Amino acid sequence: MKTVRSLIIISLVCVLALAVGVPAWGKDTIKIGVIGPMQFVQGKGHWNGAVMAMEEINAAGGVNVGGKKMKIELVQADSNEFLNVTDATNAMELLMTRHRVDFVVGGFRTEAVLAMQDIAMEYEKIFFGAGAAHPELCLRVAQDYDTYKYFFRAAPFNSNFLVRTSFLHLQFVAGILKSQLDLPNIKVAIVAEKAMWADPMVTASEGVIPKFGMEVAGVWRPSPVATDVTAELSAIQRSGAHVIFTIFSSSVGIPFARQAGELKIPAVQVGINVEAQKDGFWEATQGQGNYIFTLNTYARGVEQTELTLPFVNKYVERFGETPTYTADTYSAIRYSLVPAIENAGTLDSDKLVEVIRDQVVKTPTGTIKYMKDEQGRYLHELTWGPGYLLGLGVQWQDGKMAGVWPNKWKAAPEAPEITYKGIVDYKIPPWVVEAYKK
Repeated sequence: MKTVRSLIIISLVCVLALAVGVPAWGKDTIKIGVIGPMQFVQGKGHWNGAVMAMEEINAAGGVNVGGKKMKIELVQADSNEFLNVTDATNAMELLMTRHRVDFVVGGFRTEAVLAMQDIAMEYEKIFFGAGAAHPELCLRVAQDYDTYKYFFRAAPFNSNFLVRTSFLHLQFVAGILKSQLDLPNIKVAIVAEKAMWADPMVTASEGVIPKFGMEVAGVWRPSPVATDVTAELSAIQRSGAHVIFTIFSSSVGIPFARQAGELKIPAVQVGINVEAQKDGFWEATQGQGNYIFTLNTYARGVEQTELTLPFVNKYVERFGETPTYTADTYSAIRYSLVPAIENAGTLDSDKLVEVIRDQVVKTPTGTIKYMKDEQGRYLHELTWGPGYLLGLGVQWQDGKMAGVWPNKWKAAPEAPEITYKGIVDYKIPPWVVEAYKK
């Protein structure tokens, strides 16, 4: 009878553990799902950043969870989200059910991340988004906090702030063109891939660019995976644009830069081109991507905080390339999740949410502080601006990615100048100089 009673008790304990989640003392590892398009550079960044964080944390003894040291275990999930949203949701579902992960980091394409977000929220798992930029992901948090409170944006800051930063870059470059080439009226061609995250940026660009004293020469929306954009480039050249304002996160950024370089279109490129954020861009464009300017997160030799160079140098040594912003899975794990677990002494999602949302932490890209909306509701949205996250402006200069912004930039006339160590001067392509200099 004692044996039967013991078996019954053990069975009940097992059922209870499955129902409420196995407590920290009953586990050996913390399982973190890393989800992203693993066949593309964006997903590889997700995985590499997470691997670096895991290696550092485990080498230091692991995570102190209520007095017990636990190692981190990563589970890779290929979302294939560029090609199929259903694949992405299936990958997230498997992380929840088959692998029973404790937390998730990653995600890139907004359309897929919205669906993945719903699944993670259903299972009440904290999900750090490290790629998708659309504001809707965090607006959901404010509008239905009980459901979406487990989602936090880790990178990048949202597309409203991305476009604001890109506008600063546009003004910066336009100012150089005006002063060095004596161009009084700058015409701007807006070129954005057909994707949900880019839609609000296009709308904002059409409204704001004229307020900067520039003219919108036209709007072009190629496919995110287009391989031939000569028709768009020919139309842009006919428009007389001096600047091409790019909004690219996918592979179209390579043929666009390469073909523009081959045709020697007399217009400079500035904006967002995620493909230009990686070291392989030079080879992929066969050197025709020279002088391309893009918003970026990292550049070798540029130091946003004292944590930047140690991270970048170690990443380059470990993986042989400069990290892209999707590698900020590193910061999500290393500087947000793990300190929260150690402070709270638990893996319980509800308790960790209360810690993470109030964190102010320094990372290799700047200082992370989560915002509230105008009504005082939690957004779990990254704060943008001086003292927090600003991003970089980088330009390809003869085979090297160089940081060129912020370069003596002021947020306001009375504000101090901001220039990071390692920033160099922007260069106008020589064929543009030849086309316009009088």
